Amino acid sequence: MAGRPRDRFNRSVTAQPDAAPARSGRTVRIGIDTGGTFTDVVAFDEATGDLVTTKTPSTPADPADGFMAGIEKVLGLMGITGPGEDRQPAGERIAAVSHGTTVATNQLLEGKVGTLGFVTTEGYEAVLEIARQSVPDGYGNSYFWVKPDRIVPRHLVRSVAGRLDHQGQELRPFDEPRAREVARWFRDRGVDTLGVCFLHSYANPEHEERMRQVLLEEHPDAVVSISSQVLREYREYERAMTTLVDAAVKPTFSRYVTNIKARLDEFVVATDAGGVPFYVMKSNGGVLSADEVVHQPITTVLSGPAAGALGAALVAQVAGFHRVLTCDGGGTSTDVSVVIDGEPTLTTEGSVGAYPSKIPMIDVVTVGAGGGSIAWLSPEGTLKVGPQSAGADPGPLCYGKGGTQVTVTDAHVVLGRIPPHLLGGEIPLDVDAARRGLTRLATELGLTVEQCATGVLEISAWNQANALRQITVKRGLDVRDFTLTTFGGSGSLLLCRLMDVLGIGTVLVPPDPGNVSAFGLLTVDVKNDYVRTHVCLHEHLTATALDDIYDELTSQASDALGKEGFAPDQRRYVRTADLRYFGQAFEVRVPVPEGKLDQAALDGVADRFHAEHRALYGYDFAADPRQQVEWVNLRVTGIGPIQRPEIVATGSDGSEDQEPAPRSVRAVCFDAADGYVEAPVHWRPDLQAGQSVRGPAVLEEFGSTIPLHPGFVARVDPFRNVVVTRER
Repeated sequence: MAGRPRDRFNRSVTAQPDAAPARSGRTVRIGIDTGGTFTDVVAFDEATGDLVTTKTPSTPADPADGFMAGIEKVLGLMGITGPGEDRQPAGERIAAVSHGTTVATNQLLEGKVGTLGFVTTEGYEAVLEIARQSVPDGYGNSYFWVKPDRIVPRHLVRSVAGRLDHQGQELRPFDEPRAREVARWFRDRGVDTLGVCFLHSYANPEHEERMRQVLLEEHPDAVVSISSQVLREYREYERAMTTLVDAAVKPTFSRYVTNIKARLDEFVVATDAGGVPFYVMKSNGGVLSADEVVHQPITTVLSGPAAGALGAALVAQVAGFHRVLTCDGGGTSTDVSVVIDGEPTLTTEGSVGAYPSKIPMIDVVTVGAGGGSIAWLSPEGTLKVGPQSAGADPGPLCYGKGGTQVTVTDAHVVLGRIPPHLLGGEIPLDVDAARRGLTRLATELGLTVEQCATGVLEISAWNQANALRQITVKRGLDVRDFTLTTFGGSGSLLLCRLMDVLGIGTVLVPPDPGNVSAFGLLTVDVKNDYVRTHVCLHEHLTATALDDIYDELTSQASDALGKEGFAPDQRRYVRTADLRYFGQAFEVRVPVPEGKLDQAALDGVADRFHAEHRALYGYDFAADPRQQVEWVNLRVTGIGPIQRPEIVATGSDGSEDQEPAPRSVRAVCFDAADGYVEAPVHWRPDLQAGQSVRGPAVLEEFGSTIPLHPGFVARVDPFRNVVVTRER
């Protein structure tokens, strides 16, 4: 990957009906993000710097169909024809494809984990029942809370004798005859997906590896995940759950990725290198080759949202905004995250649906407030919106595909805030069907259609605002200190109300906001995480012991990067550690310097921990010698850097205050009390840097729309971002 010409985004080309003339000898990189309603595609021509974006409808029955349709469509728009004998070799067409997928996420959100078996240490068969004492909704609801169903029913849990201590020393030998009996028991009952989690295997994986070998010999059809490979970290319940989730999604995810790769290679003429390099986005903000990621599918559970956060982070940083909240609005949900100095915050305390997963992931909060979110009446007769969604099929009423329930998109189209079509006219919308549905709902509520529609949108805006508060106020951050970056097909539709509700002063909308997640896939490095638990008080810690562990983790990361094709001088490593005060239940992650460690370096890490603890919680014990610092987990992230696209200015500094002429005028309702007003409609690609538009107005483009309420002004900056502020 080194030595390529520096990528430059000189201009952005939105999908048009007529394909460009073919040009030979070009190479393109493609990012493709599969969402609930649309599959978003961005292709980058490395030679010219041209960027082509488009969308195709997602295909929930087989997401691979939508994926391939997107590939064909974007190549056609670039003048690169589809399959045929006259095509040039793939190496002259597609340099790489990076994919963000919701396959694993959707399987977990829908609870479709299938039949799982669990193998654990003798005496620990009830670890999944014991779980944790935390109550999701706080003490107010704890009396009524019931633990969710186990991911593995008790009758499919089997144990094997053998015991390690917390340092990995063997106390009792592994019981191989019992292990073979357990393997045959699962085989005879047709349980083919298994998770193995033995006590203290984070310290020594020997027993788990022997169990996997026994399963391979006795039950060769089984798909097996072992905790020492999935999450080599202590806390038995979380490690067991993460391992079982990995096993649960592995069959479906592996079939999906393998199918995609085969169809992609069939679509192009295979090169001597073995076809098109195919990467999949991971939750930690990196990508990994399809051949490797099928062995660790748990790492992809936030694939799409992670790509969006990274793409928005890069755009905002280039535009000069360093404290950013990202708001990615899709058809089913809205994903929000925090970005500081270009880096989204990471967590290992995440979950997907009801299943905790302690893998490193970008800290994303998801709320059921997308364009397809359904408006409904509670038993008390109050209006609610989401989290249920009409999805892509049948979709909102205005899609005309058999939908029967009012959605957020229906409210927008009835109020005139979006045009009566999607994708620049490719998908017409049935405004009358949406109005009939809203009329029925409004009648039940005793409201006018406009009051009902604006009410639906107001509730959706507050749902999004509460998600943004969850990642800021609940983490000790002031939401007013941040710039909001909105993207996704529906992400910018409510930005003016979000500014009012949250007190945010500035919103940035990137070019082609509906494709930011796909664009983000072109900006991410290959990345892998490795962790080892090493619980030790700071005063007892030795630099030699840490060096040994970090060297081992770095070696693992180096081997993985070598498999991805990175030369030794291209590989980078980031070291961190999880520290806490003795007696605390949770840790704070802090950086660890490179190179050989000494006592001064260890003390520096402890000092950084005190500072980070104070920033997070408002206090620290740095001056109290009685409160000891404890090291818990050591981490290494291996990074294979790619050449990121460079976003360059395309116009002036935006100091002029020009107001362009609109393409048309449309009746739009921004406030039910004021009714409809004649709002100018601007085609966003026509707007030049330095031009401004004052509300009421609507800014439209191929994949999204910005309704600009009265009292707000939108300015185009030199990077073609739309920056929305209040009128002075």
